[in-house]
Amino acid sequence: MRILVDYRPALRARTGVGEYIHTLVRAYTARHDDSVTLFTSSWKDRLSPAVARELRVRMVDRRVPVSVLNYLWHRLEWPNVEMLAGDADVVHAAHPLLIPARRAAQVVTIHDLFFLTSPERTRAEIRRDYPALAPSHARRADAVITSTLHAKRLVSERLDVAADRIYVCPPGAPTWQTLGTAPRTLADGYILFLGTLEPRKNLGVLLDAYTALAQGSRHVPKLVIAGAASADAQPWLDRITRPPLADRVVYKGYIANEEREALYAGARALVLPSLDEGFGLPVLEAMSAGIPVLVSNRGSLPEVVGTAGVLLEPDDVSGWAAALERLASDTKWATDLAGAGLERARAFTWDRTAAQLHEAYRDAVRRRGERR
Repeated sequence: MRILVDYRPALRARTGVGEYIHTLVRAYTARHDDSVTLFTSSWKDRLSPAVARELRVRMVDRRVPVSVLNYLWHRLEWPNVEMLAGDADVVHAAHPLLIPARRAAQVVTIHDLFFLTSPERTRAEIRRDYPALAPSHARRADAVITSTLHAKRLVSERLDVAADRIYVCPPGAPTWQTLGTAPRTLADGYILFLGTLEPRKNLGVLLDAYTALAQGSRHVPKLVIAGAASADAQPWLDRITRPPLADRVVYKGYIANEEREALYAGARALVLPSLDEGFGLPVLEAMSAGIPVLVSNRGSLPEVVGTAGVLLEPDDVSGWAAALERLASDTKWATDLAGAGLERARAFTWDRTAAQLHEAYRDAVRRRGERR
């Protein structure tokens, strides 16, 4: 098969969606001999040839602003991707909206339906286009890729997509150079939050819980916040510069992929109080590194964590404070959690995901042929 993958979410800073599509392509090309081409478009950002060599793919890079191309594709369904990138058997969008194609089978990726349930917490094109267009695009797609069974159920029930058109392709656990051989609960480790600073990450509740501990006499490790900041994050960033959080909370900004192992190596635990998550890649990364995890019981997080972590209501400030305090003081409990996380992470393999993706592509081509 000739497969064209929309690589634009990974072109600049590889946050959740970008990292997923990057590692998905790497896993696929390592296991299948199909011809894979990455498609990118940007006015100023260019795709490094080193990425193409790493992933063993071709690349097509067009100097077209992302916002312009998205408007044309989303609202006018023009131009066909073949006009920009040549012929393909499959075109795979990294987001929920179809990429127009004349002949290629069309595949979309839907990690969650946060854009439908909480549109007021989204921005820009996601707010403008996704709620209005994603339901019909999902039904027209030849295949839909999700990263969890939870998302598959949502897409089937909320968007009225036949379940046999939806394929679950979760990330595989990463392979670390030094981590992941045993539970890791550093006595002087910090509490780590890792993710884009946007409304759905619910960072305010974590800061409230941490403030409650910091104002008391109880010991609490430092809090390290890492991730790119959206425009909505400024109140949080301002807050951590003032007492009692100043000198206790460190903001590191965006963390490149090659820096993530060092970040996890210094952590006592990972916390993620999100209002919704399509998968929650930092949770799998932390579990595979042998680090305890505290997460909200929303979205796909319960499915990813299983019984290997602590699940909390996202608005339960006292519950988050109590769990943070226990993680800091009860080493046996933290070690047991870390060990359970290591075992849980072994269930996520790229071999299974690559096989499922290959099936999705093959079925999509068949369905496209039947429609034609």
